[in-house]
Amino acid sequence: MHMQLLHNNKVVMFDRTDSGRSNLTFSDGRCRFDPDDTQLQIDCTAHSVLYDVTTNKIRPLTIQTDTWCSSGAVLPNGTLLQTGGFHDGDHVVRIYVDGDDDNNDWVEYPDYLNRRRWYATNQILPDGRVIIVGGRRQYNYEFYPSDSKLYWLDFLRETRDGRNENNLYPFVHLLPDGNLFIFSNTRSILFDYDGNRVLTEFPEIPGGDPRNYPSSGSSVLLPLVENATAPTSIEVVEVMVCGGAPQGAVRSARAGEFARAISSCGRLRVSDRNPNWEMETMPLERVMGDMLLLPTGDVIVINGAGRGTAGWENGREPVTAPVIYRPSAPQIWRFSVMAASPTARMYHSSAILLGDGRILVGGSNPHVFYNFTGVLYPTELKLDAFSPPYLSPAYDPVRPRIVGVRAAAAPAAVRGYGEEIRVSFCVTRYLTRSAVSVRIVAPSFTTHSFAMNQRMVVLRIVDVKQKASDMYTVTVVGPSTAEIAPPGYYMMFVVHAGIPSSCIWIKLQSR
Repeated sequence: MHMQLLHNNKVVMFDRTDSGRSNLTFSDGRCRFDPDDTQLQIDCTAHSVLYDVTTNKIRPLTIQTDTWCSSGAVLPNGTLLQTGGFHDGDHVVRIYVDGDDDNNDWVEYPDYLNRRRWYATNQILPDGRVIIVGGRRQYNYEFYPSDSKLYWLDFLRETRDGRNENNLYPFVHLLPDGNLFIFSNTRSILFDYDGNRVLTEFPEIPGGDPRNYPSSGSSVLLPLVENATAPTSIEVVEVMVCGGAPQGAVRSARAGEFARAISSCGRLRVSDRNPNWEMETMPLERVMGDMLLLPTGDVIVINGAGRGTAGWENGREPVTAPVIYRPSAPQIWRFSVMAASPTARMYHSSAILLGDGRILVGGSNPHVFYNFTGVLYPTELKLDAFSPPYLSPAYDPVRPRIVGVRAAAAPAAVRGYGEEIRVSFCVTRYLTRSAVSVRIVAPSFTTHSFAMNQRMVVLRIVDVKQKASDMYTVTVVGPSTAEIAPPGYYMMFVVHAGIPSSCIWIKLQSR
């Protein structure tokens, strides 16, 4: 249900605690004692794991209170912050810090949150705080670390469709000017979170069809390109929203009638003086899809259904073919349909970008409990990895490999804002300087069709020099401000001729 890649290439995954026993029993006799759990007061099975991508092994982790439909973010020091959930977990903050041994586990802080956070959204901020926005019947936001205050946001109340809601897990993106873009249902705003002010309301997305949970579409902030002539400014800032379910689909699905999902996408250039949505049509209708940024700057849309909505038993017709979208291509060439997976990934599935450029996909349990037989879409325990076309061996001659990173007056992995960074890479068949780019990607906390905190910054290139027959050094300038790239860990990729390297991890922090 939830996944987060850490900077050691391990993935924290967790589900909920009130679906019954999982298939992973603690080998050391550990048990969870929770008198408030609605299913099992004594449970000796794991509902969270740490997955090591390199070794393909898992280690069970212990969750005490219910994390169902919660939210998360990685703090600047690499700690995973998880907030809220359901029932006895809805006011809880949980912290996970991974280490070199096998003793690290979740630490829980009960009653830390001011309000229950169930179906809320988190966003890391330029100063390292995390804003926690919304949740079921929560028209407000708060911060971590807590300042003991609650801030009202009537926009979330205004965008609720009664019992159908359609305002949960709002799409929240930090913009380079330091304000937030918040999308809920069909509407979006530019929001000053410190001043608690709506600065602008953007035009409603055309069509009038809801895009947020349970009519779950998805959204990304398209790559931010550092301006070569005007440092600290991003010339184009653009948000994309795709898929969802038509108006009334939630009510229809509860009655056993499954409306066809939405095929439209909207792009809104929020940096324009008078922004307006540019609408496009996906090759496949999709609800409950996940949108992820690829190292190339393209967008993959993966998982989901062709009919219905999010919610137990509310989806039909799995959409197993991913779609790749190329934002900078001519409009008629932007979408490409990829090879289909044999596995249905419906409600409560998830996907994240890995450091080698693959997409890790897991989950799918559209049932109240775990059901492996006798149902239309059984609970899914397999993990899949989707390999985009750029991983084809045919591209190996032009595929770069990072061999080192250096910066003046800084440890190898730590970078300050606006500092020059020299990245050395090997490539067999080098083309031209114009074929080289360096990008950093913040790993997402993905759940319920939204990859929280995901962002890409294309760094400004100063120079590319050849050092040996197949060795090159590209000098780039780190992100100009924390508003463009908040402090923390990022995957750095070198892209050559449209083919990305595997990543190295760097840490951004203020000097």
